[in-house]
Amino acid sequence: MILIILFITVCFLAYSNGANDNFKGVATLFGSRTLNFKRAINWATITTLLGSAAALFFAETLIKNFSGKGLVPDELVQSPIFAISVAAGAAITVFIATKIGMPVSTTHGIVGALLGCGVVAIGSNFNFAKLADTFLLPLVVSPLIAAILSLIMYRVFRKSRIALGVKKEMCVCINNEMKPISEINFNGTLTLDKANVQSLTIAPDQECVEVYQNKIFGFNAQNLLDFFHYISAGAVSFARGLNDSPKILGLVLVINALDLRLGLFFIAGFMAVGGLLNSKKVGETMSLKITSMNHGQGFTANLITALLVTTASYHGLPVSTTHVSVGSIFGIGTVTGNSNYKVVKNILLSWVMTLPTAAVCGAVIYWLLSLSNLF
Repeated sequence: MILIILFITVCFLAYSNGANDNFKGVATLFGSRTLNFKRAINWATITTLLGSAAALFFAETLIKNFSGKGLVPDELVQSPIFAISVAAGAAITVFIATKIGMPVSTTHGIVGALLGCGVVAIGSNFNFAKLADTFLLPLVVSPLIAAILSLIMYRVFRKSRIALGVKKEMCVCINNEMKPISEINFNGTLTLDKANVQSLTIAPDQECVEVYQNKIFGFNAQNLLDFFHYISAGAVSFARGLNDSPKILGLVLVINALDLRLGLFFIAGFMAVGGLLNSKKVGETMSLKITSMNHGQGFTANLITALLVTTASYHGLPVSTTHVSVGSIFGIGTVTGNSNYKVVKNILLSWVMTLPTAAVCGAVIYWLLSLSNLF
């Protein structure tokens, strides 16, 4: 019975993680209109699954790194009741954030649940110093670094593009409709003064797309940019799958009753399903509501995200892909003057609330399970 409850709870956490996190690597692809939503989430799903598969080779190390983080004693981490409470507290928090369209960090949801469960279980013996040094500092610093770097890098790329003679051109939409009546509308539609001719429609700003002309080293500038944009988005999603799958799986392996490969298979599957079914609200928030962006701006933000997350993972720094990605996109919006500060403020508030919400949820669940006679 304990295996079934723990397995279901961890699968719910994996589902919530996928719903909130899977789209973040490809948010700039959708925001810059390089890909539509369906193709973007499909690319995110494929590359995340590849990252989860690669975790088979690194799972033991990653599970060790993410199973408690020294916040609570090892014997408590190995308790099934504790694992169920942590998974449930984090899953509920991330799922609620997903339903309202707020991108939050699953890692910090798990840490918050660890905090709540740990305080109920061991009180003042909880390692609060470790919590502040290892988690709270990166929580504040990483999005700021991402915003500054994306702002600087975009200016560098823009000057380089101009120096290389690559020009931007705005699209014009032509409707294949026959309009025999001559008229000029102030809503942006112009119909020519002849029967059986096409109508010319100037699309609103949010529907227009800038494309890059000319060639760089013999390659079409737009195609070259799109290629590297795909690669950077895939790299972020791959790294996220590589890190998040074992991190979530570590909660279910405490009872040593589930094969490592089978466990990763289920976790990766539920992450993929969560992303495919419930990622649209978070995807729209990150892609469209923080700031508008063109192809070059989207690529710049994603490149910064990929570099920072990869570097931090290599050095063992627990930064959040969510925070880095939002910070990078916000940095682009700052330099272009298109940032929606109201949306950014709401996102920051959701980040602040992640830890305490998960802590309360985890604490209540652990307290109730401890009082019950189920285990």
